[in-house]
Amino acid sequence: MRVLLVGATGLVGRHVLAGLLADPRIDAVVAPTRRPLTTPHPKLRNPVVDFDALPDAADWWAVDAVICTLGTTIRDAGSQAAFRRVDFDYPLQVAQLALRHGARIYALNSAAGADAGSRIFYSRVKGELETALEGLGFASLLLVRPGLIGGRRDSFRLGERVATVALRVLGPVLPRRLRINPAGRIAQALIDGVVDARPGCRVVTSDALV
Repeated sequence: MRVLLVGATGLVGRHVLAGLLADPRIDAVVAPTRRPLTTPHPKLRNPVVDFDALPDAADWWAVDAVICTLGTTIRDAGSQAAFRRVDFDYPLQVAQLALRHGARIYALNSAAGADAGSRIFYSRVKGELETALEGLGFASLLLVRPGLIGGRRDSFRLGERVATVALRVLGPVLPRRLRINPAGRIAQALIDGVVDARPGCRVVTSDALV
């Protein structure tokens, strides 16, 4: 199986990349990034790309499945428009190009609360992406919706750090859907979802990722 991973340098994406490279069920991994990855591997192909100008005829689009872990925050992006470009435009364009080249499976790291009708901008964009992906016609579509993601990020997010500490203390008494979702668990759900793909659209909610 050949898998295309976008978002390989993020918190969840790093776990997905490591898992794919170690998984004997995966023959090859294509991980396009803005800057070269520093960990070469015989199964890994790492095209350096500009996500605002993706090459639509590149041969590396020919894969069996796509895993998308692209994502940012409005603070890091700088504006709602820039956030939407990263969290909606890029994942959708990747899906369209991969589908055109033969991919039939797509797995998205989305978010709890994703809802195209939400009044919350973040949740609305996530929901609109899910709706758009459902309309493309993939044979198998997996939507993984984690809550607060646990793990060490490269960048510091104060609100997320405070919430993480609070949830670690309260975790044992909270409902499963409100507990921290470890990045490794999310990554494994995405990998298993493409390897053992099921027809149609399937959703994995935060309570299954504890």
